[in-house]
Amino acid sequence: MSNTPSRRQFLAATAVIAAPMIIPASALGRDGNVAPSERITVGCIGTGNRGKYNMMAFHGKAETQVVAICDVDTARRNAAAELTEVASESVYNDYRELLARDDIDAVSIATPDHWHALNTIDAAKAGKDIFCEKPVSLTITEGRKMADAVAKYERVLQTGTWRRSLQGCRDACELVRNGYIGELHTIECGVADGYSIRGEFRPGYPEEPVPEGLDYDLWLGPAPMKPYTPARCHFNFRWLLDYSAGYITDWGAHYYDVGQWGNGTDDTGPVRISGAAEYPRQGLFDAPVKHLIEYDYANGVRLIAFTSTDVAHHGIKFIGSEGWIHVESSKITSSIPDVDKIELKPDAVRLYKSDDHIGDFINSVKARTEPGATIEIGHRTATICHLGYIATTLKRELHWDPVKEEFKNDDEANALRSRPMRGNWSI
Repeated sequence: MSNTPSRRQFLAATAVIAAPMIIPASALGRDGNVAPSERITVGCIGTGNRGKYNMMAFHGKAETQVVAICDVDTARRNAAAELTEVASESVYNDYRELLARDDIDAVSIATPDHWHALNTIDAAKAGKDIFCEKPVSLTITEGRKMADAVAKYERVLQTGTWRRSLQGCRDACELVRNGYIGELHTIECGVADGYSIRGEFRPGYPEEPVPEGLDYDLWLGPAPMKPYTPARCHFNFRWLLDYSAGYITDWGAHYYDVGQWGNGTDDTGPVRISGAAEYPRQGLFDAPVKHLIEYDYANGVRLIAFTSTDVAHHGIKFIGSEGWIHVESSKITSSIPDVDKIELKPDAVRLYKSDDHIGDFINSVKARTEPGATIEIGHRTATICHLGYIATTLKRELHWDPVKEEFKNDDEANALRSRPMRGNWSI
């Protein structure tokens, strides 16, 4: 038999070659969409409450495509994959497998605080840009190493302190920075009580078998080995000092951040810290329930952080020699008449403008520019949280050098800038 194609076969083949290729306009980005080849591919590490929110925000953007999911809880990662239509072969238990993929441009990190440093540093080494939830670190030393790694590997990192992208917070800080309340002297940051408001202040929780589908050893990761109980994991990690420091770090990271912005101290921090906190005397949870902490800055401003059951006191209040401004998210109240009608002068101090926190990150990734809440900003804010925790733990006044990032003549306090990591985990 001859291997030479027949005339019919030849014509059929050339007809296929000659036929015009019809490519959808969306694939070329001609209908207002972004061509797939131009999208930023995202891997999501941690898909709990905030992780799911961030994941869906990335999933809903035309410029990004969620291509991989990682969570140590099988049920959560499978549910996340279904929501984003990520294939089963792109769903991971170990974040290091996700980072090993060359086709991922950026990662969203929404793991518990004790994982942020490892996730972020490994992501930077892998060449990924990073959206990391607040507070960026569990300790001061971790935060500095994270910032150094992001700089070394020339990555973009946006801290999840999304109030930086709210007009109300920006407006309040601009009014303060431009002297509309006179000379700033006090910043008050009020948050809710800790887990006591959730009805979970109980004598204890019994140890239980680890449920099928949860990699508890990997959930703990660098944290100390502790018996499993459902109350330890997921949202409740905030109430345990192995993984966080209650609302000092959880909500403090939001409100101190706005305070830093209005005070013009994004690249530094307080020099004196004192305060007290109510620590539980029984039960599983050991993070502070209530706190009152004072931070003094070199510029004479005092930041007072406190818990309150009165929601009217929640948020950030800037107090100056000629008035005050209070902001919680986008709602501003002030002693200044018609504060909402003030128009800044052309030569006024203007702050970084973003109206979409994740969108700001995406723009920075594309342009290779710094976003509104860089790792340095996030680290300085998280440091304030850690300073407050250390001061209330030691129950005495501390003196901080924000340039050297160490306590002055205080070995005991300096030892608390870091924590040991379990097993082979290290940064």
